[in-house]
Amino acid sequence: MAQVEFIEAMGDDDGARRAAALFRERYGDDPEGVWAAPGRVNLIGEHTDYNGGLCLPIALPHRTYVALAARDDTMVRAVSDIAPETVAEAELNGLAAGGVDGWAAYPVGVAWALRDAGFGQVRGFDAAFVSCVPLGSGLSSSAAMTCSTALALDDVHALGFGGDDAGRITLIDAAIRAENDMAGASTGGLDQNASMRCTEGHALRLDCRPGLDALGSAEQEPFDLGRYGLELLVLDTRAPHQLNDGQYEARRTMCERAAAILGVANLREVADEVNAADDPQRALDDVLARLDDGTMRRRVRHVVTEIGRVDRFIGAFARGDMKEAGALFNASHDSLRDDYEVTVPELDVAVDVARAEGAYGARMTGGGFGGSIIALVDAGESERIAQRIADEFARRGFRAPRALPAHAAAAAQRVR
Repeated sequence: MAQVEFIEAMGDDDGARRAAALFRERYGDDPEGVWAAPGRVNLIGEHTDYNGGLCLPIALPHRTYVALAARDDTMVRAVSDIAPETVAEAELNGLAAGGVDGWAAYPVGVAWALRDAGFGQVRGFDAAFVSCVPLGSGLSSSAAMTCSTALALDDVHALGFGGDDAGRITLIDAAIRAENDMAGASTGGLDQNASMRCTEGHALRLDCRPGLDALGSAEQEPFDLGRYGLELLVLDTRAPHQLNDGQYEARRTMCERAAAILGVANLREVADEVNAADDPQRALDDVLARLDDGTMRRRVRHVVTEIGRVDRFIGAFARGDMKEAGALFNASHDSLRDDYEVTVPELDVAVDVARAEGAYGARMTGGGFGGSIIALVDAGESERIAQRIADEFARRGFRAPRALPAHAAAAAQRVR
């Protein structure tokens, strides 16, 4: 059997050097700077962000780097290390939502969203992207691109939003609009908040209730794996990962319909009532009995129980109860598989093997329909367990997976 590949992070010096070199090669000049934004792993709290719920992401050490310089006109040119010979171009003047095809819709969409929000000083730019966040892995390579672009445009146009957590909300909003409205890839905001607001050594308890300000919506929770002799294995199954084929939007729409039937603004209101009840299971059963559609009942059950798992996981990890923390990982995956129906065979097999090989718990992470799993394992066990998963994939004829060493890293920042 072939040895499983581990994707190492570039490091800021190397990433900045590569991005600047690509910029000079394509445009014949030096960039104004280099900015970086991380991919993310959501520890728990999946498909809850667009329901006003709770999430718990960490930033990965794996980042997307953009070397960028502002232009005097409204033309955007962008190149990526994936296809370094091809420069994408777009004109900001007269641009409408959905007006850019392909990957360039993400960075162009950020500038379009900022201009549409009233920041007319944002002009065109030249950009070169280099990334070690694997594409299609469910680790938010798209948010890493939009957030690095937003931070760069904030700097070169002196908008003044990148310096603090509250200001970054404006840049996050632009990154979300770039994905939703320009690229047509639905997102609820978890990924962009994680990329812009996580801190090293911490998970971000993100509260997505509408109306909260920056301070009220996020808390930094210690996430020191080494303290407990643990590692977080992140394994990209390399199963096709698509969120723009209607599956994501169908679930989001069904949750909105369920909330309307239940007479609430969003399912977070239901979750808070259920999880605070003396008998949460009975309270949940009473809610579900008000819904006639069986699929809708399953979707709501996942959202309500998943929101409740977030704070339980935070508490279990803080007190070193890895049996409970792992059980919550497992319950989350099982709910995503059975009630929300967003897993695929590769995700389920990877999770099953990780559990059988001694992981405290394992679950899919991200939107699903492909992408990655995470597993809470003892230090030194990641490579062995990843190899066992790779062996089982080979036996079943799946594509060879790849793994990432993960820890709670820092948010987007200027690196040169």
